[in-house]
Amino acid sequence: MSTFMAKKGAFERTWYVIDAKDLVLGRLASQVASMLRGKNKPIFTPHVDTGDYIIIVNADKVRLTGKKLDQKLYRRHTGYPGGLKETTARQMLEKKPEFLLKEAVRGMLPKGPLGYAMIKKLYVYAGPEHQHQAQKPVAYEVK
Repeated sequence: MSTFMAKKGAFERTWYVIDAKDLVLGRLASQVASMLRGKNKPIFTPHVDTGDYIIIVNADKVRLTGKKLDQKLYRRHTGYPGGLKETTARQMLEKKPEFLLKEAVRGMLPKGPLGYAMIKKLYVYAGPEHQHQAQKPVAYEVK
């Protein structure tokens, strides 16, 4: 008896749409990362991208627990001396709510070429509308 290994392109990918309204950021991100990886499928293979496409709508209505809105910081550097910029989660949620969710999921995916390919299958929108009706996405209920 041999172990099953999925081959690239030998399986079907499904499109899912998730409504992020009133969902906790970290809990949603961990489930989305697992689905992007394909860990919810019986054909999961660690070195092959077996995950599905995920569309997340209402990213601007996601929740953060505790004092994270004011204490969680997102840092970036301009490249110049003293160019460290810090933004709180509250400011990021107002300006770029898509970035907040995408960054949380990206941190939970593997680093390297495989993880970079997986994050490209994630589409995040701040409002309730998305432009992927042609793919016939299935509504997915996050627990």
